[in-house]
Amino acid sequence: MKPYAWLWPPVAFSAGVASFFLVDRQQWLGGALALAMLLAWLLLLSESLIQRWLSNRGYPHLSRGVTTFIAQMIHQETLFFSLPFLLATTVWSSGQAVFTVLFVGLALLSILDPLYFRLAERHRWVYFAFHALCVFVVVLVTLPIMLYLTTGESLAIALAVMVVFTVPSLVNLLRPKRASSWLAMIGLALLLAGAGWASRGWVPPANLWLSGYALSPGLEVSSRSPSGQMALTSEAVASRGLFVFTAIRAPRGLSETVYHEWRHNGILIDRIPLEIRGGRAQGYRAWTHKQNFPENPDGAWRVDVMTPSGQRIGVVRFTVQEDAKDAQVVNGDIQTPWGLPGLNWRQLIPAKENDAT
Repeated sequence: MKPYAWLWPPVAFSAGVASFFLVDRQQWLGGALALAMLLAWLLLLSESLIQRWLSNRGYPHLSRGVTTFIAQMIHQETLFFSLPFLLATTVWSSGQAVFTVLFVGLALLSILDPLYFRLAERHRWVYFAFHALCVFVVVLVTLPIMLYLTTGESLAIALAVMVVFTVPSLVNLLRPKRASSWLAMIGLALLLAGAGWASRGWVPPANLWLSGYALSPGLEVSSRSPSGQMALTSEAVASRGLFVFTAIRAPRGLSETVYHEWRHNGILIDRIPLEIRGGRAQGYRAWTHKQNFPENPDGAWRVDVMTPSGQRIGVVRFTVQEDAKDAQVVNGDIQTPWGLPGLNWRQLIPAKENDAT
């Protein structure tokens, strides 16, 4: 194979990038990637056992480069398959941007052979941590699609699985020999899980995103569409109230509670639950109508669209002013959020084959 070794990097690169541009992300493919990550983890763990088994039976050693190459291919497919979900659901004005940029960096690392193989050879504990992060993201993305679990349930399971897959990394790093060392390692793993859950606000809701939003003084309930026009003055919002309309894209079959959190100058004023159901290409339409504004409503307002686990789906901002000349005018026009959701990747989240379009 050595004369053809130069072909491996471009093949691996092409496979990884091609998975990013997959239009039809079927359920079975997500499940296959999750299973492949488990098999790759077992392969990396049992590498030395396989070497001894082959040697005892007179077979040549299996090069570590072969197992690393297999793992690299799986890492590339997993990261580039998951990236569009993260890019589409990230609220870029929040800490979620850090999370997504981290995984963009991991995806780039997976296709840069010199760096990837150096990491695999010289820093095994970091390499296993890299694998654990890949497992985390593929579980986070696939569970709502395959099992219709809520965003919070998927996040909790993804964290638990990640901690289990991090154990080899901790063993390579700490090399525990006594009972106290093992207990310390287990405590560190639990601390890692707790830190991940505490930082859940930085994790994008990988299957929910805001596909449209609008502000309006009225709403046509029969057509579920915002209507009317109004300048956002203190007097107008106090007398007429304000509708915030959101369209939330979710996988077909998923049912979840989300919240509209109304904040005035950064202070939480109201938290209103909304039930959404997935499957509609334009997003599930939901709204809240605020009528009880503070005595002095002037200032910056925002409505955060949140999951029960505290992950931000999107944000709607507006400003209320005293002077009508300078006030923002709303007319119910549905706006598309900046970013990938506006590209209308309608088949990003797979549907069942027998579902109507």
